[in-house]
Amino acid sequence: MALKEVVMPKMGESIMEATILRWHKKPGDPVKQDETLMDIATDKVDSEVPSTEEGILEEALFSENDVVPVGAVIARIRITGDVEVPVASTVPEPVQQAPEISAIPEEVRVAEPVSAPRPTPAVEADIPYQPTHMPADLPTGARFYSPLVMNIAASEGIPLSVLETIPGTGAEGRLTKQDILDYLYRRNGGNISAAAPAAKPAQIPVAPTPVAPTLPTAQDRATTPVTSYAGNVEIIEMDRMRRLIADHMVKSKATSAHVTSFSEADVTNLVLWRERVKKEYEKREGEKITFTPLIIEAIVKTLKRYPMLNSSLEGDRILIKKDINIGMATALPSGNLIVPVIRNADQLNLVGLTRQVNQLAHNSRNNKLRPDDTQGGTFTFTNVGTFGSLMGTPIINQPQVAILATGAIKKRPVVIEGPQGDSIAIRHMMYLSMSYDHRIIDGALGATFLTAVAKELEAFDPNRTY
Repeated sequence: MALKEVVMPKMGESIMEATILRWHKKPGDPVKQDETLMDIATDKVDSEVPSTEEGILEEALFSENDVVPVGAVIARIRITGDVEVPVASTVPEPVQQAPEISAIPEEVRVAEPVSAPRPTPAVEADIPYQPTHMPADLPTGARFYSPLVMNIAASEGIPLSVLETIPGTGAEGRLTKQDILDYLYRRNGGNISAAAPAAKPAQIPVAPTPVAPTLPTAQDRATTPVTSYAGNVEIIEMDRMRRLIADHMVKSKATSAHVTSFSEADVTNLVLWRERVKKEYEKREGEKITFTPLIIEAIVKTLKRYPMLNSSLEGDRILIKKDINIGMATALPSGNLIVPVIRNADQLNLVGLTRQVNQLAHNSRNNKLRPDDTQGGTFTFTNVGTFGSLMGTPIINQPQVAILATGAIKKRPVVIEGPQGDSIAIRHMMYLSMSYDHRIIDGALGATFLTAVAKELEAFDPNRTY
């Protein structure tokens, strides 16, 4: 019976590896085509990997919590059907060469100087590395370690007594590859590991590169003295997604020069129109219409007039994006935040925007987003008014250069200027705020853009059709 290989699928142009969270099948189990083999996690979302064949799971090449590069073989499935009769041969089979280690991408999560490269243990190839000298106490112990972690520990001479002191950030506190690499990086003072010395190349003097601050690593937590807290205190460890969000926010503040501008808009026409058509709209289109697609529509129209806000900065080059892909900040039931992306929002009418908004929000809250659903955003919108806030100062979603927030819509007495003079009326008012990267977006452009969005909302046609 033939064996078919299952590889880690490509999940986005910027995603190079994924962590195996849970196997749904074990060797010997039957599996159908498109049936879920495992759950995986990337830096963005959790997703499922389906089987590409029908048969029997012959071999699982990685354990839960292992970090696997895209394209690596993760399992082999024995195909049921015609039996292949092996032919006896006296010629020995050639030994398959292990893939080059340099072909395996490695995620670098700790910013470091140019002259201090990160240690890269020789265990990241598809074929597990078998160290010549393994510490005697390494195979024992109550704590579970994946083969990848054990190989790294063995090759770097880390005894079990030390291994057990390194806090794990994986599922159920398991030690991940990144945890042990962080430990090695700190232990060696940012230098190449002593267990894998390399010839020192000629050093060319370079200007020091600013290093963005990062969150405490697993090793930082291990070396930080335990703090005692007075009173009745509950200590909650961050989950994986919250750590990623926190790290992303800290890096954004360190990368971009944040400036926030504020404006307000009279959205009375928009509110009254939605209230009038929402029942008919849902009956006709099968979708509930919220304020979100209406606001995104105004943002898209304004971005066409001010394309600099739809850009990113790469070194000294400004990349103005021709595609308008709107990120929509969405709160999850866990309290975490995710930003799915409406691609080519400028090519969608109001009905199309409504369907995209509702579908992405539903998939976000039910953990059904695909990795590509959070990639490629060029501008982000967040509605802080959903939770009652009047306004906010959002943090830029890197590598974008701006993020716009809207507050709660409130009725207020407002002075109305008319041809017959001023009057006071009760109007539906909403504050808008926008944080932008002052490295390339000056205050004049930032304020002008935000005011233009507000005017677009105020000019909403109360007699429009869908």
